[in-house]
Amino acid sequence: MGRVGKLGPPALMMASLGFSPAGAQENVAALENPTPAGGITDVAGIRVGHFTYPDAHTGCTVVIADGGATGGVDVRGGAPGTAETDLLDPVNTVQEVNAVVLSGGSAFGLATRDGVMRYLEERGEGYRVGADLVVPIVPAAIIFDLGLSGGVRPGPDCGYAAATGASTQGVAEGNVGAGAGATVGKMRGMAMAMKGGLGTASITLESGLAVGAIVVVNAVGDVIDPGTGRIVAGARTEDGGFADARLILRGVVPRSRPRENTTIGVVATNARLSQAEVTKVAQMAQDGLARAIVPAHTPGDGDTVFSLATGTLEAGFNLGQVGALAAEAMADAIVRAVRAARGLPSLPAVRDLPGDTRQGDTRPNHQGR
Repeated sequence: MGRVGKLGPPALMMASLGFSPAGAQENVAALENPTPAGGITDVAGIRVGHFTYPDAHTGCTVVIADGGATGGVDVRGGAPGTAETDLLDPVNTVQEVNAVVLSGGSAFGLATRDGVMRYLEERGEGYRVGADLVVPIVPAAIIFDLGLSGGVRPGPDCGYAAATGASTQGVAEGNVGAGAGATVGKMRGMAMAMKGGLGTASITLESGLAVGAIVVVNAVGDVIDPGTGRIVAGARTEDGGFADARLILRGVVPRSRPRENTTIGVVATNARLSQAEVTKVAQMAQDGLARAIVPAHTPGDGDTVFSLATGTLEAGFNLGQVGALAAEAMADAIVRAVRAARGLPSLPAVRDLPGDTRQGDTRPNHQGR
């Protein structure tokens, strides 16, 4: 579970509701000292594979739901690059998804799903349209990374390789798969931007409920740690600090022209949910994106979150709980993505920053927020 800030007044509120001060302190301590963040493959039945081009900063990532999963999607960005999202509308016929593809390459990268479909068809996975015929259901979304990809466009072979390598083991993060060419903090231009990447996180409860997220962070703005309010990565200043996206938006700091950007991801759970319910989980997971990225869901974004429910857990949860945990996992995964990233020439990562900056700047409480 990701880090959560000090609760202070809520702890007092718990005491007023009949919780003992000692119990409240234990609850606060548990939140401030979380267990490791885990990954989306902590949800049983979910496999993840990457393919990263060795000589180019681009690639693709595939999330496979073995045996299929109920799927949903929520698209909030004004410039999405997606495939098969209409199919996930709860009013439509097909309810199950076999895999989700996240790719670099802008719209060219949507071709990666052809390779994933071929992989699944070879294994008899998909929507049955006859005794021996299947059509794999593979939604997809892409990021714009053409400025770093060196002319490489991820295609079907990329998708097939990622699917072939998919496993339930720990998921590689940072400059891998669809995160290889991701960047953040572009509100002052690429000269002041930073390296983005791919991250994953999960939350598992004693009840057996598991919720995980995987995300490619290619945001125009800042990445914020919701637990501390500090900027983790974003547009930089000439002296090595952070410009702060909110100051840029208010005109206090000059900005560059809008740039192509997108954050795309998948949340998964083992809860048994209907397609309408899993769509609500995708909507709620977008809250985690908005907590950790400023600004989010802009006209130039393609921000898209897919959701998968494998359905192996039938009781001991409610929909609101699943959605809220999906938002937490999404925010944790976003922060992990930039912390795991490795810098490129003229494009530093969090790990390349001076010590004070690497700890993150506390975001001021600007009037008019």
